[in-house]
Amino acid sequence: MELQQLSALLLFALVSTATPGPNNIMLLSSGANIGFKRTIPHMLGITLGFALMLVLVGVGLMGLFNAYPHSHTILKYISLGYLLYLAVKIAMSGPFRQHGAFTPMSFLGAASFQWVNPKGWSMALSAITLFSATGAWWELIIVAAVFTIANIPSVTLWTLAGSQLQHWLTTPIRIKTFNVSMASLLLMSAISVF
Repeated sequence: MELQQLSALLLFALVSTATPGPNNIMLLSSGANIGFKRTIPHMLGITLGFALMLVLVGVGLMGLFNAYPHSHTILKYISLGYLLYLAVKIAMSGPFRQHGAFTPMSFLGAASFQWVNPKGWSMALSAITLFSATGAWWELIIVAAVFTIANIPSVTLWTLAGSQLQHWLTTPIRIKTFNVSMASLLLMSAISVF
């Protein structure tokens, strides 16, 4: 991969991982509700789960989608259903120390979520199509590595932004308003991808 193409890939990865989407909105919400430290498994799950997804999509899942176009549509509806479930869970959660409190997403949960994240799919398919022209394994590894590097500052900044909101989220009404707002943004981010 030439330096110019690598630079373009890095810019694409930085922009696509930093812009609002389901992952970033959930990190903002998690940082605000439970803080930075307890959100680290979620952050790592996104970062490593997306890299694995990129490689596996590049290795063969695109062939499945080409052979069975309905499988892509089915995945979209599963994704939307899961995002709806997460949005309801976020909207209904209360302060961390109360019953029904916000539950942090685990490493495996966040890594698995990448497979039903509509923005993640669009990023993965675009990255592979644009930056892995031959589909060679080494190109896929480079694309995954660049996205891993780009994801680190992105997930960190979104979680830090959320944790800074903890100073404002001091009353039940503020917490509820914030959680409902985050749930709404999560749904809007998913619908915009569709």
